Amino acid sequence: MGTTVTADLFISADGWARGAESPGYFGYLGPDLQQWIDEEGARPQHALMGRRTYEALAGLPEEVKDAGYERMANLPKTVFSRTLKSVEWPNSTIESDDLVKSVLALKESSDVPLRTMGSMSVVKQLVNAGVLDNLRLMVFPLFCGPTGREWAYDGLNESELTLTSQRVLDNRILLVEYTPTGNPIPR
Repeated sequence: MGTTVTADLFISADGWARGAESPGYFGYLGPDLQQWIDEEGARPQHALMGRRTYEALAGLPEEVKDAGYERMANLPKTVFSRTLKSVEWPNSTIESDDLVKSVLALKESSDVPLRTMGSMSVVKQLVNAGVLDNLRLMVFPLFCGPTGREWAYDGLNESELTLTSQRVLDNRILLVEYTPTGNPIPR
């Protein structure tokens, strides 16, 4: 049967994954968001990420490495890269073969859910291949406008989604969960 693949996208209201000078969580980290991060990080999972996300997370300075970072560091992780030759983060492996085929194999063999961390290119490939089971959008209350970097929706194929849940965190952040239907969009 296999397991599920979930993508978490943290985006501005105008669809950017980050701004040129944006702090983490666009500067909106509050108690509800922190609780969600802690709960999600404590769940058994296998993290999927690209090279840039891996390098950013593995290279964080010591002063920001908290208990959540340690939990993440100890998760099993697959880093998709054709250029990395080694990874130093614990429980990490490099996958340089076809991403979709690799994730499908992991989906069948893993005893824990698969979850992306950052990695817009990984998410887009999974969405376009129809491999994604759950899409969670964390929409932050700001427009990045011309300072936006990594537009979340660039390069995605048309696809219909079914809303499965929604909630508001810290009275300002919208968490929306969807399941791709595999159906074309209605015309």
